[in-house]
Formats: sequence, structure tokens, C-alpha cells
Amino acid sequence: MRNDLKFKDKVVLVTWSAKGIGKSIWLLFAQWWARVVINYLNSEKEAKETLNEINKISDWIILKCDVSQEIQVKEMIEKVIKEYWRLDILVNNAWWYIEWDEWNGTSDIWEKTLKQNLISVMNTSKYATEIFQKQKNGIIVNISSRYSISWNFDEIAYATSKAWVISITQAYAKLLNPFWRANAISPWATNSWYWLCAPEEELKQVISSSPHKRLINPEEIAKVVLFLASDESLMITWQNILVDWGNNI
Repeated sequence: MRNDLKFKDKVVLVTWSAKGIGKSIWLLFAQWWARVVINYLNSEKEAKETLNEINKISDWIILKCDVSQEIQVKEMIEKVIKEYWRLDILVNNAWWYIEWDEWNGTSDIWEKTLKQNLISVMNTSKYATEIFQKQKNGIIVNISSRYSISWNFDEIAYATSKAWVISITQAYAKLLNPFWRANAISPWATNSWYWLCAPEEELKQVISSSPHKRLINPEEIAKVVLFLASDESLMITWQNILVDWGNNI
């Protein structure tokens, strides 16, 4: 098979993919001829704006779904199967974070954080793996965070949820090996809408702490996702890949 067609006709579902890292991931898959499923919750405008970028290079569908709600996820997966008859790759990118002293915060903050960052991964993985088991193949790539291994008390709810994402990844990898693989990626600060909206002083501090004095581009994270979803990483599963320029060293 030609190398530029290695994802041809593969069906890829990327959650929360209307913008930022998620958009870069599905756009790169589309450039490699995958059939992409774009999921969004509140970013309908951004999701529809992506159509001009993808129309010429790939088959696609856009599905609104709150991935923290199990019934909605079940219906979304059913729509994917109805459209394409299969699902090959699941990329869990949904996340939520609030600037707050989470250690002293209310239970509402913890509940929403765990729903969007953790329960969403559990929901999508559950219904995707039902398809994978029937197919005897399938791949999951979960987007965790560098905060999952190095955190401060003021983001403990977010960090805890992302650490559990790694645990879920490893549990699924072990449970369903050898028919399919599951890995996680833990990025550092990324050049996307969240950090670009951060207070100027905070942004300067983050950039100055980087070995390369810049944020990581979403496309650089997307390339790692594609590697983990490709045959080039056939022997890699159960792993959490840090994409952080060694900032944890």
C-alpha cells in the first residue's frame, strides 16, 4: 500500500474536535485519507467552519454529542456504524478545566471536571470496544495531560481526572490485548485557544519555562496521535507518551 494511503477508509472518531488539538488531529487523519467523525458539544460554529478544509480530501460526518452522557455516546456510536459499518480508531480529546482553587473548591467543580475528562473516556471506550471486539481490531488514543504526573493543588481536580485517564487506557490495553491497542498522550502547554486566551503574564511565564521558548503546536501532538494509530507503532500499547519537551525532567 502507498504510504500516503495508510489510513485510507479507516474510520476515525475524534471527540471534541471542532477546534484546537482535536481539529488538528482529524485534519491530519483526513489528509491521510481516513474517514473522520467530528464530535462537538458547544462549538457548532467552529465545527461547520471546518467543512471547507475537509470537503476536498476526505469523507466525514459531524455529530453533536455530550460525551459525558452515556446514552448520547451510545447513540453517536450507533450513527457512526450506520454510516460507515465500522469504527477503527477512537481518539478521546474531550476535556474541561477551570481557573480555580480546586483544592478548596466546591464539589460541583470536581463533578463537572470528572464528567468531562474521565466519564467521557469511559463512555466512548465502552461502546467503541464493543465494535472493536466484533471486528477483532481497533485502536484507542487518549489525550491526557502532563499535569497527570506533575501538578499543583490549584489544579488538582483536572490533574486527578487526567491521571485516571491513563489508568483507564492501561486497563483497556491489558483487557483486550492482542486484538487492539490503547495508549495515552500527555501534552504540555499547547498553542491553541486555551493558552492563547490566558493572562499575558501567565503565558509569558509558561513560554519562558519551555526549553524551546514557545508553546507546542497542535499539529505536533496530532503527529504523535497518528503514529500511535498506525502500523508503525504495532508493538506499542499500554503506554503514556509525554509530549512536553522534557519539561518534567
